[in-house]
Amino acid sequence: MSVFTRSRKATVVGAIALAGATALVLAGCSGGGTSGESSAPATESRDLALKIGTILPQTGSLSFLGPPEEAGVGLAAEDINAVAEETGLSLDDIVWGDSGDTDNKAYATTIQKLISEGVTAAIGAASSAVTKLFLDDAVASGIITFSPANTSVDFIDWDDNGLYWRTAPADTLQGEVLGNLVAEDGHKNVAILYQNDSYGTGLSGVFKDVFTGSGGTIVEEQSYNTGDTSFDAQISALLASNPDAILLVTFDEIFTIGPALLQAGYPAEDLYLVDGNLKNFGTDAKWPAGLSMEGAKGTTPAGPAPDTEFQGRLNEWWTAQGNSELTDFSYANESYDAVVLLALASLAANSTDSADVAAKLQEVSGGSGDGEKCTTYKECADIILGGGVADYDGFSGPITFADNGDPTEATIGIFQYGADNNNTRIDI
Repeated sequence: MSVFTRSRKATVVGAIALAGATALVLAGCSGGGTSGESSAPATESRDLALKIGTILPQTGSLSFLGPPEEAGVGLAAEDINAVAEETGLSLDDIVWGDSGDTDNKAYATTIQKLISEGVTAAIGAASSAVTKLFLDDAVASGIITFSPANTSVDFIDWDDNGLYWRTAPADTLQGEVLGNLVAEDGHKNVAILYQNDSYGTGLSGVFKDVFTGSGGTIVEEQSYNTGDTSFDAQISALLASNPDAILLVTFDEIFTIGPALLQAGYPAEDLYLVDGNLKNFGTDAKWPAGLSMEGAKGTTPAGPAPDTEFQGRLNEWWTAQGNSELTDFSYANESYDAVVLLALASLAANSTDSADVAAKLQEVSGGSGDGEKCTTYKECADIILGGGVADYDGFSGPITFADNGDPTEATIGIFQYGADNNNTRIDI
């Protein structure tokens, strides 16, 4: 495969807070790029068989994100194939794989399988720490790594030859929303428990900067490592600091840490969660019966508003594969959009070569060129096949990639737990 080189130097962007801390949209324009002229004329036919793979968490500490992410990939492929005869592009071949986590290391086998299968792109991983462990291998092999959920700031300047992309915004955005939310809720003295990896340190670091900048104080910080199962010392230190709020930057460790804090008498309404642990506990058998998270809040990247029709279609696809109904839709939007963008870039390039597809991803997202807005794969494909430039706005938002492969327009949703131990979005 040929190599497409692109600098990952971050583009300077602006940010606007919407309705106080209830949402934050990061907006900006990318430098460089191509003109509004399509490289593939309308008369040029397509006969493309795009092949992708997944490296998403079927096991490990983020396994709750696997089902919605895989459902997003599968539904997107179904929508793309439904119009394959009209567009000339099919996506029949998906190589499904497990990313696991940094403890069980399932990613090590999966990425080698995807490379050997000759996929154009790997969708994943969900965990930033996992992606960091295989990204260089993927780049060296010339395949695209497209994450729907990586949020670590470490990827902003990664040396990736233009082959790393993500539909989830960097933690600079979520950390800012979270810091403002906790401050606006009236808290002054906050304790933090975070996992000691690029995700945990990055997100908690941005939160600290924003919260202390608003006049708040961090009274205690504790960390743990992936694979740890006992958190007694950290929890004791948190409670001893007498915080008026506790921020938990964890993955599935929430099933041990959350109940321990509640059983110690800490009020749920003073707990704050993040995308890595924002689960519907009322539908999860791992959550101890009788322990209520009512009043706790959390943040996660989300689309402008939940689309119940889209979520219904995700569930239809997922259950048709023999699975139980989805109880969580985290990063399903971003996963769907990642696959659609790859297909549109392949159409625009009239190629399934990874470098060719990568060279068109910014354009089809609206990050370069003078594209025409479109909101479905078919609508965007028609624009491309007609000789125009498509600007896809998806279920995760406008996206609008910067030169470094990061979305420059994204929304962070705010959720709160009710008496049923499930969370509901409150910023819309």
